[in-house]
Amino acid sequence: MFSLRDKKLARDIVIEIKKLDVNLKFMHVCGTHQDTLIKHGLDVLLKECGIEIGQGPGCPVCVTTQREIEEMLILAQKGKTVTTFGDMINVPGEKQSLQSIRTEGYDVRMVYGIDDAVSIAETNRDKEVVFMAIGFETTAPTTASVLLKNPPSNFSILCCHRTIPYALKALLDMGEIKIDGLIEPGHVSTIIGTRPYEFISEDYYIPQVVAGFEPIDILMAVWMLVKQIKNEKAYIQNEYIRVVKDEGNVKAQMAINEVFKPGDIKWRGFPVIPQSGLVLKKKFEKYDARKKFAMDLDVLKEREFKDPKGCRCGELLRGISSPHECPLFGKICKPEKPVGPCMVSIEGSCNIEYRYSEKNKK
Repeated sequence: MFSLRDKKLARDIVIEIKKLDVNLKFMHVCGTHQDTLIKHGLDVLLKECGIEIGQGPGCPVCVTTQREIEEMLILAQKGKTVTTFGDMINVPGEKQSLQSIRTEGYDVRMVYGIDDAVSIAETNRDKEVVFMAIGFETTAPTTASVLLKNPPSNFSILCCHRTIPYALKALLDMGEIKIDGLIEPGHVSTIIGTRPYEFISEDYYIPQVVAGFEPIDILMAVWMLVKQIKNEKAYIQNEYIRVVKDEGNVKAQMAINEVFKPGDIKWRGFPVIPQSGLVLKKKFEKYDARKKFAMDLDVLKEREFKDPKGCRCGELLRGISSPHECPLFGKICKPEKPVGPCMVSIEGSCNIEYRYSEKNKK
């Protein structure tokens, strides 16, 4: 909600932007930012100011690939207890989801975090328990801290962690869309700080602002980007100074660096993005489900996976499409029966658009 002070500030920002008569395209990479934009009507307000803001690959559930979902499906079908977050359970694989095989009797459990999965392993020593470790730099420290505590031998992870900065590099290198400025994610930046983004402004001359999640945070970030452009500058600014430090959370970074090393990984909608994934270091390979259950997963080795017919989640994640441009949106694809992950996750652009659409409220 806007306070009286924030309302006045918001009004002043809008007036100042309109005076400049701009026509700009910004991108953010955070599902929470998208939720704030749509929930509070900022997308409409900013379009009236000549600014369009699209969502990039900022939903961890959405960027997880079909191959990774199929890996979890196979592990469950091979008798493992598989655990993951609620959103991931409902993401469709090629033919089934973790939720659908759960109804067939396979041991699929929703957890709120990796600690819950470890507890399941500790109380069920006769079961192999696999946690699907998804998310960006925000959740990777939690995974790392658990592995540093030597969890039980019947516990392992399917590592699907990804990192944001090199995904942005890949997006810019693809050159599919014009991006005048980037709003960087507050949660991720709490961990990594602002410095890992510096190369983007230096190499691509794109202004950037790390933003918080209140409506006024986003409006302030937009104004800061507009001012950089007006002054013909391009650098990383921090609007979210109440939480984010330039150096980030050093202890969390140390935990990540102790457990993981950078690796190449595919993102949904993207080719393999070099150095954008996190791979367990040799010392922690005993917790690597892909190595531990390599024989079970070997059936996927030569398989190629494609998005469902008509689904545009890949284009949405690259910022070249919007939910309403997808022919399946709100028709075949709805939250109760999703076709793609962008309709499943509460951070997905389709799910957010559907929830807040006046048409679908009626």
